[in-house]
Amino acid sequence: MSEPRLPSRRQAARLAAVQALYQWQEGQDAPGDIIEQFLKVRTGEAGEEGMRRDADRPLFKDVVEGAASHKEELQETVSAALAKDWSWGRVDRLVRAILLAGAYELVHRHDVPPKVAINEYVEIAHAFYDQGEPTFVNSVLDRVAHQVRGDELTK
Repeated sequence: MSEPRLPSRRQAARLAAVQALYQWQEGQDAPGDIIEQFLKVRTGEAGEEGMRRDADRPLFKDVVEGAASHKEELQETVSAALAKDWSWGRVDRLVRAILLAGAYELVHRHDVPPKVAINEYVEIAHAFYDQGEPTFVNSVLDRVAHQVRGDELTK
């Protein structure tokens, strides 16, 4: 039996960014304060509470700041990609954090191929859920990618 593979530095940053965005949605702290907590206090913490020491810090900071500062735009983009009977408010809060981060990368990080961004956030959904949430994240982010970067997906 093989050892479980450790996430890459970028995967670790994305996972921490989703956790930070979840915390931000709770309304307790500003994005900058949460970023500082992760970078100074919660780095090296194991499990769902922190960020690995070798995580890609610039990516972490960019995803959290970018998703927070573009929240309304990203929320509209994601809402347009939801099925007709779904609304943003109906989506689980952790799934919202995953979708915000993924949509941010799809809309604003053209250095990340759309399929990579989608896959990364589907993997994060798998880390937290074992039901239909990863499939939901995949379908919504795929629709977002087709809306904003469809030309890159047809190549």
